[in-house]
Amino acid sequence: METVRLSSKGQFVLPKSIRDLHHWGPGTELVILERDSEVVITAARPFAASRLEPPDTPSVYTGKPLTIEEMDRAIEAEAGKQR
Repeated sequence: METVRLSSKGQFVLPKSIRDLHHWGPGTELVILERDSEVVITAARPFAASRLEPPDTPSVYTGKPLTIEEMDRAIEAEAGKQR
């Protein structure tokens, strides 16, 4: 257990052992959550949480199904554009 002290500005420093454990370096954004009588600090997620669509969701694609070979060729073509 680590103990920290609030400054006159309400600031505190997270102990290095905790920063190292969570790989929190300079610039890491943290979220402060209140849970009952506790305060929880966690790293902010760079992207909003996503959910998978249910399996019965209709497909957006309306063309003919592609073969694995056609998909591989399309992936190679796109990868070649990004080099």
